[in-house]
Amino acid sequence: MISFESLKAEYERNWAGLEIRPGRLAEANAVARKALNGKATYQQIERLTGVPWHFTALCHYREANFDFDTYLGNGESLHRVTTIVPKGRGPFATFVDGAVDAFRIENFIGARDWGIERMLFRLEAFNGFGYQAKGVKSPYLYGGSTLYGPPEARGGKFVRDHVFDSNQVDSQLGTAVILHAMMSLDSSITLDGGAQFAGHIEPEDEAASTIVLMQQALNRLGANPPLAEDGISGPKTRAAVSQFQQRNGLRDTGLLDAATVAAITRATQQPGPAGQTADLSDVLTRLEDLAQVLRPSAGGTTLPATIPGNTLPAVSNDPISLFERLFSLVNKATPMPGPVTATNAAPVDQLKQVVDLLSTLLSKDGKPMLGQVNGALGETIGKLLDGKKTALGIGGSLITALLSSVTASPNAGGLAGLLGTIVSAVPGLGQFAMPISLALAAWGVLGKLEKWAQGTAPPPKLTT
Repeated sequence: MISFESLKAEYERNWAGLEIRPGRLAEANAVARKALNGKATYQQIERLTGVPWHFTALCHYREANFDFDTYLGNGESLHRVTTIVPKGRGPFATFVDGAVDAFRIENFIGARDWGIERMLFRLEAFNGFGYQAKGVKSPYLYGGSTLYGPPEARGGKFVRDHVFDSNQVDSQLGTAVILHAMMSLDSSITLDGGAQFAGHIEPEDEAASTIVLMQQALNRLGANPPLAEDGISGPKTRAAVSQFQQRNGLRDTGLLDAATVAAITRATQQPGPAGQTADLSDVLTRLEDLAQVLRPSAGGTTLPATIPGNTLPAVSNDPISLFERLFSLVNKATPMPGPVTATNAAPVDQLKQVVDLLSTLLSKDGKPMLGQVNGALGETIGKLLDGKKTALGIGGSLITALLSSVTASPNAGGLAGLLGTIVSAVPGLGQFAMPISLALAAWGVLGKLEKWAQGTAPPPKLTT
């Protein structure tokens, strides 16, 4: 299985032995100067994401030849929705907006190790590890150096998807070559990382266990070509995810979002007896299965004990507990860590993800049993919360406002001490919970309006 630890020593050796071919040195310096010309823009992205500006420059060179009117994730126009993986992104107002989105998808936001070994691993993963299987050093990294191509090294090129020609040599300069040239022109570039982050789990490492399980599931479902079960969401995996989404009526993005993970999980399970009606315990069982998919495997990290959803009881009829578990699963499936603040997904967007996930898990032939508002939750949860969303939303808003106004104090006692402890244990409580509560209340109002429009609202209670 390909992993950073398995390739780290190789990257270290390759970087130490990298030499730019004399005939390509002038070209490498010219490309490096183009990269330095965009430094100010790349530094804006670094301030938003924590991704070093020179890493952004390298990706920009290989994906779009420094065109600032393109989406960094695949080189397509900023002004249209993308049509190749990652699909369905944009349009974006600026190059910076698109770059932040691309790095979020790649799980680079919140990463801390940007040493040369980790950087080369991320760059190769961005393009795919197909050259590793051919015993050839990837031209995406080493093109134009003595590490790739004759007479010093083996050549070869993927001339199209899944077709490798050992007699071809990629003429484009590699990212490691450009970085080498950039460092000779700009002494401010440093390659921090390495030993100080030994043992630290990076965002892409944390996501790997989920990706491995999805690759295994897609292989069982007949992925063609079969996927390497390596925990890396490379071009082949994204193409397989895209094919699954197209076949199952999901939004075609090629990305393992919460709804897609739920659908793949469900597709690999045997259907229950015909005519069996779902109940809440069945819903929780499915959520537990999904939690196991999203939770890292044994030996890795686990969900913190303070996060709701770390364990799921066998049976529960508490809708609040159910929503806590759903939100914890959505957050685990689509992490938004790191220094990005303004561009983080809004809680209302997370509520939509919950609806998408529940709809995928509980829909029957794509047709909700209730009205559109309650039916979006599926028959079971829709009925469970029918008539309760407004009260839950208003109550949650009041409780959130109360907790958010409390200042935690280690010396406080009684109720104030209890509330302070809760607030300190849930950072960002108001920013997350208040919009969710207000959205739930608004959703309840929409449900009531829908019932009145359909003539299904209960008659008013008589008063004496």
